[in-house]
Amino acid sequence: MLSSRIPLWLGLAFCPVLAAQTPAATPSAAPASGEVEELPEMVIDGKADDLLGLTDTASKGRATQQDFLSRPLLRKGEILETIPGMTVTQHAGGGKANQYFLRGFNLDHGTDFSISLEGMPLNMRTHAHGQGYTDLNPLIPELVQSLDYAKGTYTAADGDLSSAGSANFLLWDVMPQNMIRLEFGEYNYYRALVAGTLPFEAGKEDGVTQGLTYALEYNYYDGPWQQPEEFSRWNGLLRWFKQDDDTKLSVTFMGYRGTWTSTDQIPSDLVENGTLDAFDTLDRTAGGESERYSVNVAFEHRGDDDVVTRANLYAIHYMLDLYSNFTYFLDDPVNGDQFQQAEQRWVLGGNLSRTWEKRSLFGAETDFTLGLQTRTDIIDGIGLWKTRQRNRLSQVRQDDILESSVGLYGEAVTRWTPWFRTTLGLRGDLFYFEPMKSSVNGQDAEVDGIISPKFSAVFGPWKKSELYLNFGTGFHSNDARGVSAGKNSADALARTMGAEIGLRTQVVPDLTTTLAFFWLRSDSELIYVGDAGTNEAGPGSDRYGVEIASYWRPTNWFTADAELAVTHARLRDQPNGADHIPNSIPIMFSGGITLGAQGNDNGFFAGARVRCFANSPLEETDSVRGRDSVLVNAVVGYRRKNWEFAVDGLNLLDREDNDISYFYDSNPGTGVISDTHIHPMEPRMFRCRVTYRF
Repeated sequence: MLSSRIPLWLGLAFCPVLAAQTPAATPSAAPASGEVEELPEMVIDGKADDLLGLTDTASKGRATQQDFLSRPLLRKGEILETIPGMTVTQHAGGGKANQYFLRGFNLDHGTDFSISLEGMPLNMRTHAHGQGYTDLNPLIPELVQSLDYAKGTYTAADGDLSSAGSANFLLWDVMPQNMIRLEFGEYNYYRALVAGTLPFEAGKEDGVTQGLTYALEYNYYDGPWQQPEEFSRWNGLLRWFKQDDDTKLSVTFMGYRGTWTSTDQIPSDLVENGTLDAFDTLDRTAGGESERYSVNVAFEHRGDDDVVTRANLYAIHYMLDLYSNFTYFLDDPVNGDQFQQAEQRWVLGGNLSRTWEKRSLFGAETDFTLGLQTRTDIIDGIGLWKTRQRNRLSQVRQDDILESSVGLYGEAVTRWTPWFRTTLGLRGDLFYFEPMKSSVNGQDAEVDGIISPKFSAVFGPWKKSELYLNFGTGFHSNDARGVSAGKNSADALARTMGAEIGLRTQVVPDLTTTLAFFWLRSDSELIYVGDAGTNEAGPGSDRYGVEIASYWRPTNWFTADAELAVTHARLRDQPNGADHIPNSIPIMFSGGITLGAQGNDNGFFAGARVRCFANSPLEETDSVRGRDSVLVNAVVGYRRKNWEFAVDGLNLLDREDNDISYFYDSNPGTGVISDTHIHPMEPRMFRCRVTYRF
């Protein structure tokens, strides 16, 4: 396996080196003497930034490369763990979307948390595998400049699937440095990346900056599984940009393709009695492939009259072909319960907003924003089939669907006094669901709309501290196949309502601390159904909790952070105490330190992180619970001029915890059982990376 990939690896690594020998291939040409030019240090604080006076909630923030590339990453999706209280795991092969957990939500693969990339949606509504499915494999972490996040229902620009919050990835226009990176590790882990920016000389004399940013990534991983995962991933990016003092324009092309073999969860009893190894599987033909190709045109302009216009238009082509088997021989003792979920779609849409800054409202300085968002999903052949070893046996359902939405929002940020400001927002959304073709009778087109008010009040700053009061409503849409089901249809849009009291303080020098108490009520909870591999609209729910986060950066060689989230989550109006929300994490902690050289500084560097989450209920009566989980990762490395070498240690304690646990009925071939089904945490492993920057 390894020998067959070495030529591909070396080709990826060294072809860009040849291109780099010309001056046009580097942001600044090397001196004629041949000496390597040492680039200036970049200082980016990220989550430790002083946001006093700039944000309207304690739970909003921005993470940068310093936040997420300084920590060892087992999977790309763990970038989202820079959001305080967010937990990211996996339950079925690296090519499948991660499992996300936040504020008492089992977000499954993305429901109720809106994730976008420069305004392009990453969530897939009415998805073959689950509402809001969000695959982060198309991301290249080194290309991400920052991650803006918000939690709760208080932001007018956040619409569908944002009840728990939202996140938007922003990419570099100009890479800080061109780079070639090679990574290798245990269990056949290999990764190669080349990325950089080619500057254009034209227009420099007029103050215009333009160039082409590029990246190409290949990644392969087998994992510790008895059936190798064989996860192969390609990513590519081309981004043309042009900007001056007032205007910025960019065109970004991205492409991703991945193939893998799944390692679905298995019954814990069979592991404990020795029938199965923890890293075994009961269906060695599960797995899939996925593709995503996109183009995004983005524009931003600041006028002389303090009017800021932002817009983007995007087109996305997406494909998934997924084979799963969670119950083995429960429904079909002869052929087994493997099923195929497949779809392909076009997603077309855009965002437009205009902000009028420093206007007056009742004599107080006010910024007014008006925004328009639209999205249309043209879904072709979304379907479910019963299969055996990836061969179709029968069709359960197949549909062609058109789902379209438009959202209009307005927001006013008013500074009434130096110590008091408010944000008042109102959002309206209209949805259209049309089953253009279906194998199921009685499918009807549906139209639905919803109005969502938002309000925030900020007191301070006093002694470098601010107090926040927030209230708002939000919503999530349901799968169009359930919405269009005639008399038995589900509600198209389910409302959520939330409130928060928060505090942000920097009264201690070099220490940023946030504290938030939140409450959230949902009219309909999306419940993950383990034996079906999807989620369904369930009863309403209530959540309340507290989050505290601190970021300390006293010197340029030491940083520390700690984040704690405690949540109480319950279903409403359920009989006999069956009101617990399965896989709702009640306690989550994350913390870490980094030592030594930061940014582009030369020298040794090291870091360590711990992530813990408490056992969660696995079914509504809370009679079955999952296990606690503790994960410790660390990194150590050395950087000298344009070279860097580092070693990541993952799961250093080699704990035998689980990434995910579900409780449901299955038949593993020994008879029907009701059992906890687990996907274990991967064992201790080490990965090395070598980086050349030019």
